Amino acid sequence: MKRNILALYLIKLSKWFTLVMPIIVLFYEKHGLGLQDVFILKSVYSVAAVALEIPSGYLADVWGRRKCLILGCILFFLGYLCYSFTSTFTAFLFAEILLGTGQTLVNGADSALLYDTTAQYQKENLYLRYEGRITMIGNFAEALAGIFGGLLAAYSLRLPFYAQAVIAFTGIPAAFVLKEVSRSNKIQNPVNEIVRIIKYSLVTNKQLCYNIMYSGIIGAATLTMAWFVQPVLMYLKTPVSWYGVIWTVLNLTVGFAALWSDRVDNYFGPRKMGILILVFIVGGYISLAFNLTYAGLAILFVFYIFRGFATPILKGYINQMTFSDMRATVLSIRNFIIRLMFAAIAPFIGWLNDMYSLQIALLISAGIILIPGGVLLYYSTSRADRIII
Repeated sequence: MKRNILALYLIKLSKWFTLVMPIIVLFYEKHGLGLQDVFILKSVYSVAAVALEIPSGYLADVWGRRKCLILGCILFFLGYLCYSFTSTFTAFLFAEILLGTGQTLVNGADSALLYDTTAQYQKENLYLRYEGRITMIGNFAEALAGIFGGLLAAYSLRLPFYAQAVIAFTGIPAAFVLKEVSRSNKIQNPVNEIVRIIKYSLVTNKQLCYNIMYSGIIGAATLTMAWFVQPVLMYLKTPVSWYGVIWTVLNLTVGFAALWSDRVDNYFGPRKMGILILVFIVGGYISLAFNLTYAGLAILFVFYIFRGFATPILKGYINQMTFSDMRATVLSIRNFIIRLMFAAIAPFIGWLNDMYSLQIALLISAGIILIPGGVLLYYSTSRADRIII
């Protein structure tokens, strides 16, 4: 049990200690890529993740959690290795496919193996404690890596990628030392079961569908803004060494806001909370568009506070409307929707930035979020008093 848990800690670190994130747009720009190219790359990553998001759990069930984790860690390492020694858009595209596939394989198996491990030793009551620790390790690793990534990039934009490949490699031996847990329960007809849950979530249960779609548009909006941060810093001619510090502060802001999300939600209630999230997410895009100065960083700070509120609160609403035997699959459907929406709009937003301006791209993004977001919010909260099944 201890060996599996320690190995899962290392795998989490190998995935989340992301030195390259604060400076990756700078890296792309150095190799001749525009923001449209950047968003295309990230859309390809999302498509790769989307393709396996829902079935990855099933693959872990029938093939084995350990095997999925080993393959996922290998692909993750190869993705960063590809980035480290190539300089073309096509090579970066291949790297994103490797990273997206590897990430999803790990996501579909790590929590399952953790629960299986605690169950085998009759320690299921400790599952949430260990899951919480793994999540905390990931969040703090990402925040700390931001600082080091910025400092390494001040010497060379290639240096964080070399270090990232080494860090990603540590997940491979950690995955190999995992011990597979025998399971007696096998899914008899997983394809039919997945189809049944998708139909229930997006067709039969209208209220659940509206909540999933609203959570999807908000999730896509916050993910898109995350990729606007570096173009904003580049527009402001921010010193490279500060990229990691700013990235770290923003990610810590999300974490601390998430800690208060339950209290904020209890105070405002589902309807008002949904309105507040939409107003501040859309308002963040508009305000930043007209404040492309260092004062705009304060707007990003507020935006990231509501990003921290939005994820746990909107996932909480979905959990309250979902039966326990389909909860994990329904949340995978939500992640699928977020990635699909991002993949659909991101290249267009990048094109707007390259052809017109950063301000135009931000304003159009606000409109894309506001119109469907407002409609979905209306229907998702029209029966907010009945969201608990």
